Amino acid sequence: MIEIFLLFIFYHYHKIEEEHLKESLFLEMKNYSLTFDSDRFDIDIIPRKKGSVFYELLENETTLYILVPFPNNQEDLLKVYYPLADYKSLTDELVISILWQFIFLTFIAVLISILFSSYILKPLRESLKLLEIFIKDIIHDLNTPITSILINLKMMDAKNDEVESITKSAKTIAMLHQNLDAYLKEIQYKNERFDIQEVIDDQVSFFAPMYDYLQWKVDVEGVIVHSDKNALSRVIYNLLSNASKYNTSQGYVEIGLQNNILYISNSSYGIKNPTKIFERFYKEGDRGLGIGLHIVKKLCTQLEIPIEVKVEGTLVTFELDLSKVTM
Repeated sequence: MIEIFLLFIFYHYHKIEEEHLKESLFLEMKNYSLTFDSDRFDIDIIPRKKGSVFYELLENETTLYILVPFPNNQEDLLKVYYPLADYKSLTDELVISILWQFIFLTFIAVLISILFSSYILKPLRESLKLLEIFIKDIIHDLNTPITSILINLKMMDAKNDEVESITKSAKTIAMLHQNLDAYLKEIQYKNERFDIQEVIDDQVSFFAPMYDYLQWKVDVEGVIVHSDKNALSRVIYNLLSNASKYNTSQGYVEIGLQNNILYISNSSYGIKNPTKIFERFYKEGDRGLGIGLHIVKKLCTQLEIPIEVKVEGTLVTFELDLSKVTM
């Protein structure tokens, strides 16, 4: 906006200065016709024509000129002229001068904008920094009780719906804790050798009972990968969570592996902006925080596993290229 405003001002300033230049040349020509005391202009005697305009700045293909009548001569006129090429040189100098002023004022405007923005945004930056520290502290404090709950649930011999429900809730909280941890800081990943089928079966066994109204189809044969098992589990967790939450009431989830491409497809109500779904905080509904798929993209990048989303009507498919991590 500042640049547009300055361009508007300088455009009109240029027009005004150009008019002033012409006015100055006209006055000098008029004065020269009386005194002939300047070497800027040339003169010529031309025949008077009917309708000739006197004492007005005129222009032809080569000159700017004025016509001056002789006091006792009704047949001839004095023509005082100035080369148009010289006039163009003057206007070019004027444009360069205005351009330098524009650049200087633009620099000043940008500098003021940066300083003003920095001053205005300083409290916000400090608040965000404090919020990040606060969240990190909470995540650190949650780690111990979550781990303790999961360990004690494994040690319990009771097999009933209540214990299983608590176990699933605790696992959900643990995965959310790991997502936030990955979102806020860089993590050193391990290279482990494991079967991708184990990771998928583990996550499907977690989600399928919660979304038992969906049809689940899993066709994944055992493939050994060399990557961070925990990080890849979080990728599968977030993709299945997304596929389950944003599915239809009579929908399905399909998981398959072909030519080292792991795909997760699900029915949905469609995606309005597929190119934005990996952006931080982007979401098309009221549910969720808008960071799940952003974390998926971040983890895939760090694990060197290319990910791609394909949307065909209401069918949504995420494809993970495992070529670099398969063994």
